[in-house]
Amino acid sequence: MSKAYIATWRSRLFMAVMVAAFAVVFVRLYDLHVLRGDELALEAQNNRRSVIPLEGRRGNIVDREGNLLAGVRSLVQVGVDPYLFTAAHREKLPELAQILGLPLAEIEAVVDRRFRQGSDGQPGRAIRWAPLAVVNDEVYDQVRALGMRPVYGNRRYERFYPGGSLAAHLVGYVNREETAVMGVERALDFYLKGEQGWREAELDGRRREVVAFRAREVLPRDGYHVELTIDQNVQSIVEQALSRLAETYDPAGATIIVSDPRTGDILALGNYPSFDPNHFNRFPIENQRNRAVTDVYEPGSTFKIVPVAAGLEERLVRPDTMIDCETEVVRYRGRNIRLPSDTSRLGTIPLTRVVSRSSNRGSAQIGMMLGEQRLYDYAHAFGFGQPSGWLLGGEVRGTLHPVRNWDGLMISRIPAGYAVSATPLQVHQSMAAIANEGVLMAPRIASRILDADGQTVLDFPSAERGQVVSAITAERVAEMLRGVIGPDGTARRAEIEGYQVAGKTGTSRKIINGQYSNRHHVASFSGFFPASNPRVVITVMVDEPRLPGTGYGGLVAAPVFKEVGEQLIHHLGIQKPEPTEPLFVAR
Repeated sequence: MSKAYIATWRSRLFMAVMVAAFAVVFVRLYDLHVLRGDELALEAQNNRRSVIPLEGRRGNIVDREGNLLAGVRSLVQVGVDPYLFTAAHREKLPELAQILGLPLAEIEAVVDRRFRQGSDGQPGRAIRWAPLAVVNDEVYDQVRALGMRPVYGNRRYERFYPGGSLAAHLVGYVNREETAVMGVERALDFYLKGEQGWREAELDGRRREVVAFRAREVLPRDGYHVELTIDQNVQSIVEQALSRLAETYDPAGATIIVSDPRTGDILALGNYPSFDPNHFNRFPIENQRNRAVTDVYEPGSTFKIVPVAAGLEERLVRPDTMIDCETEVVRYRGRNIRLPSDTSRLGTIPLTRVVSRSSNRGSAQIGMMLGEQRLYDYAHAFGFGQPSGWLLGGEVRGTLHPVRNWDGLMISRIPAGYAVSATPLQVHQSMAAIANEGVLMAPRIASRILDADGQTVLDFPSAERGQVVSAITAERVAEMLRGVIGPDGTARRAEIEGYQVAGKTGTSRKIINGQYSNRHHVASFSGFFPASNPRVVITVMVDEPRLPGTGYGGLVAAPVFKEVGEQLIHHLGIQKPEPTEPLFVAR
């Protein structure tokens, strides 16, 4: 045997390679542990630790009796970790599919997909959790009973509206991104949404929380509850009336408002068309418009309470003052002004009949007695041309031109309800001022904010906007408005047997292509009862009712007032007033 021989140069090369390799490892270790040790240790710690957000429950919205209008339901997003699936788990998939109500093939496809697809079409990041279905607690308990470790859920809260479309324009909704979009949801979102909490946790290699190493935790705070002034039953009455109105006349739109004149509390407010906030995306976006505060129209004869009340307050007329409603032209400040026409010849009649017969010419002459500035001041005091104080936003001011912008005819047109525009809510509030002894109230839709124990956190008190006319004048106007419902009035269909009803019809022509149309009208009626001690004010506005002939307010809107009013009698317990004789008080 010969001795093994190794060349010297090979041994030296081997030793050099080994030394270089160890040198690289040493340099790398020195870099990781000495030069960048603190940085990498912090990064590793951050990778293990995670801040988990904790969602608070959104507060409820309830009506004045505590009935739920908007609430939160607890749901569980059930998902699966494909990497933890075994053959034993796969055997239970048919049961899981039956519980979740999903096709077995769909669940198998989720379980078999372990990687996300990259932008280059190649497998990307691993899938450690894939959603299957959103279920309630009862179904989730059945899922957990299967004992499938890879299948688990994450709890979440979802907004829901048990009444569907009931009071949709008032309550509003929260969209899929958890953003409050409109109504009370948006206006009082600060109180409803609560505060988010968080928990600092340590995760294992599979990104699961290690409870034993849980660190700091800040619990979430649930949102406060909001109590509204509306009555769910009254709201239901209103929306049923709107539904029947739509079936009968197929209007472009309609609004009904019910309120308490003494407090300004809105008991109900409904619009047609409407929508279901649970499925808001299934309806045209225009259905979400709250027409009561966003749509303006020329109010027509419902505006006549302004010049009549102003004339009485300024002692320019009395209930028995005779007014020539036959004349077509009146001399005013050195000019001849043509008066608007009436639907029938009335002759010379007392002021009470000017109101009951809704004379345009009679109202125009009262406006001329007042003069431009006083007529403007009273219209403004009644709330026209200015915001009403609507809490939920979206309100438009309407149009009441300053006197400097009036042309020669406006002094005769504005008293008849033309050349001025208003929202249904503004018309409603002006009528409520007559019912409330001449005091104009701000509309109140939210009454208070409540905590979880039902204790009041914040009150929304009733607010007076001003004394428009004296109580005596308001009483006189109310007495004359009773004649509108009488045998000689324009709203005989609004009569409620056994009760004194006071109100005013309105029939205004719409401007189409720059001209007043004889076929497109807005029909309205605004009134209150009992007239001697008003409990409710009801306003009905119908935009373009479709029927043969003219859609008069007394024909279209007045019967709806009666329909709603008769149902309110039983629900609100409105007593019949004691019979009294009409009383006019002289100044």
